[in-house]
Amino acid sequence: MDQKAIGGFLKELRKEKGITQEQFAEIMGVSGRTVSRWETGSNMPDLDVLILIADYYEVELREILDGERKSGKMNKELEDTVLKVADYSANEKRKYAGRMCVLFAVGFVLLIVYIVMEQMGIADAGKVEELIAGCALGFPLGMMLVGMLETSGLLVKWKKLKKRLWSRTAQ
Repeated sequence: MDQKAIGGFLKELRKEKGITQEQFAEIMGVSGRTVSRWETGSNMPDLDVLILIADYYEVELREILDGERKSGKMNKELEDTVLKVADYSANEKRKYAGRMCVLFAVGFVLLIVYIVMEQMGIADAGKVEELIAGCALGFPLGMMLVGMLETSGLLVKWKKLKKRLWSRTAQ
């Protein structure tokens, strides 16, 4: 897949419609800078966005992925499969984002609990209170670490490394 060719094709399609990057960005619900990155080939839209782009420009998804117009039509069954994969991917992203949002909210509440306990002097009152305060502080700090690892991409690399190590020990 040639990202530069795809980007050039997206630019060509936009110009055929006679719209600016800003106008197209507004239609797609992204920034003008994002459209610019797509058209230069430095970044690619998600699959579900690619499907929206193909619908908007009235071209086959295959044509966008090939970076050029094709004369033959894409098999309807294949197109349906691609649409299902895109829907599945989008649903999984939404579920994951929802779970992370809940965990961050819990972490925030626990951080507030810790601050209140600390301000009232309860955090050092006894063993049980110290344990509660420690958990109330530890969970948000852990969530911040997970968030940092996730957004930096290090968590995915760590999972791949762990999987490779486990597969070696299983042999």
